[in-house]
Order: sequence, then C-alpha cells, then structure tokens
Amino acid sequence: MTELFNEYSKYLKKKYNEKVYKLPINLPVTCPNRDGKIGYGGCTFCAEIGTGFEMLESTLSVKEQINKNMDYISRKYNAKKFIAYFQNYTNTYMELKNFKNYIREAAVDNIVEISISTRPDCIGDEYLEFLYNFKKETNINITIELGLQTVNYHTLLDINRGHTLASFIDAVLRIKKYEFEICTHVILNLPKDNISDTIETAKILSVLGIDAVKIHSLYLMENTIMGIKYKNGEFTLISKDEYIERVITFLENLNKNIVVQRLIGRAPKENSIFVNWGMSWWKIKDEILDKMNNEKRYQGMKSIY
Repeated sequence: MTELFNEYSKYLKKKYNEKVYKLPINLPVTCPNRDGKIGYGGCTFCAEIGTGFEMLESTLSVKEQINKNMDYISRKYNAKKFIAYFQNYTNTYMELKNFKNYIREAAVDNIVEISISTRPDCIGDEYLEFLYNFKKETNINITIELGLQTVNYHTLLDINRGHTLASFIDAVLRIKKYEFEICTHVILNLPKDNISDTIETAKILSVLGIDAVKIHSLYLMENTIMGIKYKNGEFTLISKDEYIERVITFLENLNKNIVVQRLIGRAPKENSIFVNWGMSWWKIKDEILDKMNNEKRYQGMKSIY
C-alpha cells in the first residue's frame, strides 16, 4: 500500500529506533526584520510573541528549559530520546560566541538532535562551521529550519518578509555543503498566492533537495498589520476546502523522499482573529487524509524532480 505522505514521526522512529520528542527552547532573541537592520515590525502576520506561545520563558537558561520539558514529557510518554528545538524568532541572529554557548548548553544526555529555526538571510558560514565541528565532537545531529513561506517573490515583498527567494536558495546551497538536514516552512493560504504558487513551491523544494517541510495555514492575530487589514476587509482568505486541496496538490508535486513534519499548524486562541477556520487542527488533518484516501492521491505522484 502506498503511503499517503512521508510522515515525520515514522521517519524519526526509523532514524533513532524509537519515538523521539521535540523540546522547544525560547531564546532572548529578536529578528532583523523587527529591530531595524533590514526592517521594522516583522512580517505582516507575525505577532509580538513570534511563534513561541507554548514555550517557557526566555529568562530560563537553555538547560533549565530542556530539563523542565524533558522531565514532563519523559513522565507523560516514557520518552527517552529528544530533539532540542530552538524555535522562536531568528536563532542565529546574535553574536557568534553567544550562539556557541547556547548550542553547547543543549548538549545534554538523551538529546540526539538539535534543530535551529532561522531566516535564510541570517546564517553565516562561521555559524555553519561551528555546527559542523560541534556535530563531529558530540555526535548530535543538526537540522536547520528555514522560514520561506512561499516562492512567490511578489508575495514575499507584500508580507514584508524582508528576504527574497534568492536568499533562500543561497542559504540552502550553503547549508548543504555541511550536510545538515534542512526543513522549510511554508504557508499555503497567503493572500495573493494561488494554486500555481503552491505547485511551484513544491517543485522548487524538490529541485533543491530539501529534507523536510512544515506546512502551515495562515493564522491572524490582533495588533498585526495583516490582522488589521483582514478586519478592515482589505483581503479575504481561501476556504477550508480550498486549503485542503492546496495541501494535497502541494504533496502530489513534492518529492516523495521529503519528510513532512506538519500538514497544518496550531495557533493561540487568545488574541486571535482567524485560526484554522474555527476548527481543531487535527480535524482538518483528518479531512486531508480522508480526501487523499478517497481520491487515491499521495505525496510525489506528480513530482518530476
């Protein structure tokens, strides 16, 4: 039987011989698109808390955050292996010496991998060189998570992303020299994007040999530029059914070897304007899988790369 998609949990279990859990880490960092280096206010959809609404306070040390989360998940799921996930904002946007200290602090027992979320325009070769040597010293795997969102460079400009498609391609090519795994974040229902952008995004990720992808639906928060525009009726969002169709179309055009970490994201209910059409994320995920099953559609079936 053909698998509907290359599921992340199964990939991790095969790689590490047992179930592996991510431990989110929140650093006291920001973003060059917020502090004025390349722009102010961040992406038009990004709230002040970034993506860290389920995280511990950044005032806690890396080791404290790991220990607290590890203790809780170990007891709840009998977990034994973990990924230290530097999640919120731009985790390579700091002095190199500080970056080194944070990464070294995450090298504790039972951490088998470190995942670092950052922007395509914010990771230099000196950071990659350090991570390469760190991996050799500790035998801890490294994954770099790059926020792309879309390959439509007009949309990237419209949402004040602050980087171009070329920046993303450049980052991927440089990271690949160090043989780290790369996970790319995409949002499939951005205003002004259409189904052709969905297909092209899948094709470009396939051509570049990306290792993994996280698929998100756009959520809108109070006091964000996009949230204000939405409330003012300046744009509309596609329906849930159209989002489901875009996810499936994306997967069809995505190389079958690319791991899919997520089909739809979660978001905080507090101060939210729009989140997943008012439905639970897992219900939408079930609808995606049901439609794929019923229509006999699966990841990679249209991929030519």
